[in-house]
Amino acid sequence: MRVRAAITAAILLPVLTASPAFAVADGSDVAPGQFGFTAKVAMTGIPRPGGNTYASFCSGSLVAPQWIITTGHCFHDANRDRVSGPVPYPTTVTLGLVDETKEKGVTRKVTQVLQAQPNDVALARLDSPVTEVTPLTVHELVPGVGQRLTLAGWGGHTAKDQAPSKKLQQGTVQISSVGTATATVHGVAPAATTSACAYDSGAPYFVPSGSGGQLVSVETNGPDCPHTGAETTSRVDVLAGWISANAK
Repeated sequence: MRVRAAITAAILLPVLTASPAFAVADGSDVAPGQFGFTAKVAMTGIPRPGGNTYASFCSGSLVAPQWIITTGHCFHDANRDRVSGPVPYPTTVTLGLVDETKEKGVTRKVTQVLQAQPNDVALARLDSPVTEVTPLTVHELVPGVGQRLTLAGWGGHTAKDQAPSKKLQQGTVQISSVGTATATVHGVAPAATTSACAYDSGAPYFVPSGSGGQLVSVETNGPDCPHTGAETTSRVDVLAGWISANAK
C-alpha cells in the first residue's frame, strides 16, 4: 500500500513513514481562495507493531459540512489493517486555506471513521460542522477514459520528502482506464510528470465549479513521484449511495 500520506510518521508513507503517497509532484500553487474543500489531515500517535508510535499526514476533501472523504488506509491499526469506529488516533483536519505560512484556515478534530468496501475509501466525521467552506458534490456518473480532472493535495514534491507541503498544490490529469471500483490517471499539466506524491493519499480528483466542484475519485496509490505512469484512484460514483446515507 502506498501511503501517500501518513506513514512516517504515518500511515502509509515515508517518515513520517510507510508506503508512498505524496503531495502533488510537478504541480503548481493553488491561487488564494480556491479549493478550500481540500483537507490537510494530520495524525499523531499512530501505532507500530512494536508498541511505539509516529505521526503522519494524508489529504482529503469536504463532502458535507461535518464529513471529509479520504483514503481508507489513512486510518489503521498497528498491523495496518483499516479500522472503522471511533478515530484510532488523534487526527486534525484543516480546510479553507492554500498557504499555511499566511493563513490559519478552519480546523476540526476527527471523531469517527467509516470504511467503504471494496474501495480504499473512508469517511471521517468532524467534531463540528464547517460552514465557511463549500463542500464538493459527489459525481454519480461513471467516469470516462480521456476525461480531464484537477488534483489538489498537500503532499510532498518528491517521494523522499519527509513532510507535506505548506502550500496547496494542484495539477491536471487525464483518466487512462476505468475499472469496477477504480480509475487510473496520468499527468497532463503543468507536466506529464504531474502526479500525486507523499502525503497525498486521499486527495481529491475533481471537476472544479465555482467555489466547489464535483468529486470523481480519491487518490489511492501509485509509483514513486514524480512519474509519468498510471496512478490508481478510487471512484466515488460507485459509493454515492453510501456517502449520501452516512455523510449527513
